[in-house]
Amino acid sequence: MSETIINDEDVDVVIAALRSDMSSFMEQWRPFFSRFHLIIVKDPDLGADLQIPDGFNYNVYTETEIDQVLASTPVKHINFSGYFCRYFGYLMSRKKYIISIDDDCFPIKDDKTGILIDAVGQHITNLKTPATPTFFNTLYDPYCDGADFVRGYPFSLREGVKCVLSCGLWLNLADLDAPTQALVPDKRNTRYVDAVLTVPKSSLMPMSGINVAFDREMIGPALVPGLRLASEGKVRWETMEDIWCGLCAKVVTDHLNLGVKSGLPYVWRNQSGNAVESLKKEWQGMKLMEELVPFFQAVKLSATTTEDCVVQVANMVKENLGSSHESIGLAAAAMVEWVSLWKAVQS
Repeated sequence: MSETIINDEDVDVVIAALRSDMSSFMEQWRPFFSRFHLIIVKDPDLGADLQIPDGFNYNVYTETEIDQVLASTPVKHINFSGYFCRYFGYLMSRKKYIISIDDDCFPIKDDKTGILIDAVGQHITNLKTPATPTFFNTLYDPYCDGADFVRGYPFSLREGVKCVLSCGLWLNLADLDAPTQALVPDKRNTRYVDAVLTVPKSSLMPMSGINVAFDREMIGPALVPGLRLASEGKVRWETMEDIWCGLCAKVVTDHLNLGVKSGLPYVWRNQSGNAVESLKKEWQGMKLMEELVPFFQAVKLSATTTEDCVVQVANMVKENLGSSHESIGLAAAAMVEWVSLWKAVQS
């Protein structure tokens, strides 16, 4: 498979604005964001006006614009507040590719040169080079600089498949669950691993939505705003929408013979929230994972489009888990609504 050409005009950068003052965030990202069109979605629960410096090409979507879209295509089970507001940005994009970075994340510097690392460019590299989900390459992503296919790798599989989802990582605040972080409150992720891996086919992953990129045209409808916990809050320990989204996206990409990569690029993530206080809110989601993983491992799809795959997964969720867990039943309903909304808005 040849390398895909991705031009700047093919990319939207989506930013979920959960803080009103975006000056520091935007200025630090200026060297990389200034090349692209930005979609900034203001959390409907955020009262203050956004503070955005000049010099960027962007559209801002607020509660007013969200309500206008939903008025023409009513939904009952999707609420674009909190971290869910990023999905409205996915919905409004018309570009082939989306890069999504949260407003508490910042570019990092190369330890050797002191130069800021272009996380946007690294995401694009992941998406424009093939993924290798069916046979694991022990020298990481063979398409990265300095790597290659290892001895014994079948030549018939070296073309790989199209990569449609790139999951970046971060330094500083590690992506731990609330009880783990509460036990080791001072633990930070300081290890930068210069590597990219293709997530193997049939392997699930707990995707975090703070630093991702994807092919909107091929897999966009599978990036679903589904699971909302009953006591959901405003910090990462208190949400599971992105983990649910990753489970749905992974089973769909596997079925459609598409690829997912994880690793570079890294960003720096600032700390927010209190892990101890978040325990009560996250506990429901932690218990659910013990049932969700076996369920998604057993999912078998027959649909041929991303939209139909999502609906098929939603029907299985409703049938197998919806009656015993209210939040799961609502997530299934939200998935069906999301596909209908996606089709209506994109058309």
